[in-house]
Amino acid sequence: MFERLREDIQSVFHRDPAARNAFEVLTCYPGMHAIWIHRLSSALWGMGWKWLARVVSNFGRWLTGIEIHPGAKVGRRFFIDHGMGIVIGETAEIGNDVTLYQGVTLGGTSWNKGKRHPTLEDGVVVGAGAKVLGPFTVGAGAKVGSNAVVTKAVPPGATVVGIPGRIIVKSDEEQDAKRKAMAEKIGFDAYGVGEDMPDPVARAIGQLLDHLQAVDGRLEGMCGALKDLGSNYCAKDLPELREEDFACVKGKDETKAG
Repeated sequence: MFERLREDIQSVFHRDPAARNAFEVLTCYPGMHAIWIHRLSSALWGMGWKWLARVVSNFGRWLTGIEIHPGAKVGRRFFIDHGMGIVIGETAEIGNDVTLYQGVTLGGTSWNKGKRHPTLEDGVVVGAGAKVLGPFTVGAGAKVGSNAVVTKAVPPGATVVGIPGRIIVKSDEEQDAKRKAMAEKIGFDAYGVGEDMPDPVARAIGQLLDHLQAVDGRLEGMCGALKDLGSNYCAKDLPELREEDFACVKGKDETKAG
C-alpha cells in the first residue's frame, strides 16, 4: 500500500510543476484523494458489498467533486489534475500513466448492460472539458484536446480535437524539419506550423513553406546553371525580411495560442 502511495506522489511531481513536496500532495490534491477513495470503493465492489461501495464513492464525490464509479478499473500512476467535475463510468477502464484534467467525462451512449464506457490505454492524456463517450478504445499515448467530444476509437499516439472529435494526423518529422529550416531562412518564426497548433492557418502556412522550399530549390538550380555559363546574375543578394515586420502577426497568433 505504501509503495503505491509513494508511486502516486511521484507521478504528481512528474506531471505537475506546481507540486512542492509530498505533504502538500497528500493534503491538498483532491485528484489524489479521489483515486485513493476509489481504491477503497473498488475493493468493496469486488467483494460484493455494492451498496457500501457506492456510499464510499459518493463520499469521495462530495469531498472532491470527482465521481468515479466503484466498478471502473484504474491503472497505476493515474493522475487527475484539478479534477472538479470529472465523471468516470462503471465500465470505464484506465491504463497506467493516464492523465485527466478538470471537467472530463468518460461516459456511455447507451442504457444497455455490459461495456458502455471507454477504455484509455497507457499514457493517454485527456484535456479539460473533453467528453469521451462509448465502449471504444483510446490507444496508448493518444491525446484528447480540451472540450473535444470523442465517440469513435482513437489509434495509439494520435491527437483528437474538435466537436465531433477528429484525428489530427501526425506530421512527418523530416517534413517538419524542412519547414522549420525554410521558415528560419525567410525570417519567419516556425511557431505557426507547430504540431501543437493544428488549425487551418497553421496548415496553410505549412503548405506555403513547402512551396517556397520547392521554389527556392529550383532557383538555386537555375543559378548554378547560369553560373556555369559564366553569368553573375545570381550574385545579387535577396532583400532581407526583417523580424519586426512580422511582429504584429506573431503577436496575434501567440494570443490565440495562449
